[in-house]
Amino acid sequence: MTVEQSRERVKSSIWQSIAKSGVQIDAVPADQLDTLVNAITDGVLVAVDDMLEDSGLAGRTDSVQSPLADEEIVLWEGRPFLSLVVRYRITNQRVRIESGFLGKDRDDIELVRVQDIDHNQGIGERALGIGDVVISSADPSKPHAVLRNVRDPENVHEILRRAMLDARKRYRYSVQEEM
Repeated sequence: MTVEQSRERVKSSIWQSIAKSGVQIDAVPADQLDTLVNAITDGVLVAVDDMLEDSGLAGRTDSVQSPLADEEIVLWEGRPFLSLVVRYRITNQRVRIESGFLGKDRDDIELVRVQDIDHNQGIGERALGIGDVVISSADPSKPHAVLRNVRDPENVHEILRRAMLDARKRYRYSVQEEM
């Protein structure tokens, strides 16, 4: 379920609860009532995501002092907004995307193979502080990957960009741009 679908589902539940409550809302102008329900919806979604974060399922960033050459260090871990089955991990060597609740699928993208990183946010995502980080790589099994609906996508983009540059430097790997 996408964030927008989740938002519409919660919004619908709020409207149903208002209708069932028997509270007279005729005196409140329709545009103000709609604004109120939208604010409550966003607040509920953020509160649910915060509860998931408190349970240890949300993103975190670890600062890394000088890692050993072969030691893999986790730089960032996270999950899509309101997701329980997808996890993302950025280390100093790779990007890992794990999915599944009982069974697990795992895709790894080596940082030295990453060619381009972008991030984008729709207006609804921007209001919630989430967005997508898009990775293009030379990895034949996963040439394009998207870290969907992550918190603070600009920060995740920057962590990934720096990790990619450090990995290239560490392995003396250079990329020639196509003209």
